[in-house]
Amino acid sequence: MKPEFKDWLTACQSRIEQKLDHWLPATNIHPTRLHEAMRYAVLGGGKRIRPLLVYATGDALGVEEEALDGPACAVEFIHVYSLVHDDLPAMDDDDLRRGKPTCHKAFDDPTAILAGDALQTLAFHVLARDPAIQTDAGARLKMIETLALATGSRGMAGGQAIDLAAVGHALTLAELEDMHIHKTGALIRASVILGALSLPGVDHTLLERLDRYAKCIGLAFQIRDDIIDIESDTTTLGKTQGADAARNKPTYPTLLGMAEAKQRALDLHLEALWCLNGLDERADPLRWIAGYIVERIS
Repeated sequence: MKPEFKDWLTACQSRIEQKLDHWLPATNIHPTRLHEAMRYAVLGGGKRIRPLLVYATGDALGVEEEALDGPACAVEFIHVYSLVHDDLPAMDDDDLRRGKPTCHKAFDDPTAILAGDALQTLAFHVLARDPAIQTDAGARLKMIETLALATGSRGMAGGQAIDLAAVGHALTLAELEDMHIHKTGALIRASVILGALSLPGVDHTLLERLDRYAKCIGLAFQIRDDIIDIESDTTTLGKTQGADAARNKPTYPTLLGMAEAKQRALDLHLEALWCLNGLDERADPLRWIAGYIVERIS
């Protein structure tokens, strides 16, 4: 990892932690147990890839960081809500997340369900009310619409439904990519689009290029996830290693083989970088994140 990327990464992760803490209800506010569960699930862990993409996109376009804090928090609240629900016994039934017991293990199943529900609605509250967002009402509404579509049946929730239906079944490459474009890719694309929409009057052609960049890194992220689920270990991952194989889930390595899956991730990385051609050094964080996604080990 380049020193300049490490410095930028550390600064952004520290900033988003403070902003998430600001928007989350305090543990002394009624109902206290629910608020404890929400804070437990969100704070003190995670790579924060989605908020980083909001900041990186905004940085590339010259948007003030204060205007990016709300969108960055919103996408992370949605992401954590999805993790809390995915870990439940009725879904993936995981005991470990981000190196600590999953929310339903630390609290209980009903509290985890409600914590996820509350985090989802908090995301839209932030987008609707954050006074630092500098766009007009129409662009703010577009942000809300973008995140809603990425979260619902035509995005993340739909991808999870496809994933559950695919367990134990053979998928084609097109079917596998369709699943992950919805399940993982939709929120990653929304993160980039929210960062771009934070610039008043953002150019439509540039928006399309950034969306293509996000689509590429979203698929590359999932391919790398599948690879490290095989090659890494539970301590490094912070979650149970080999869980996908144990559930007989379709993955890129099982469909393509390990070598071809790795090459597919590298090809997507190159395409993502191509989408950033013409953008100056302010877009370097987007370039760094693309590289990090295909090189990470957890």
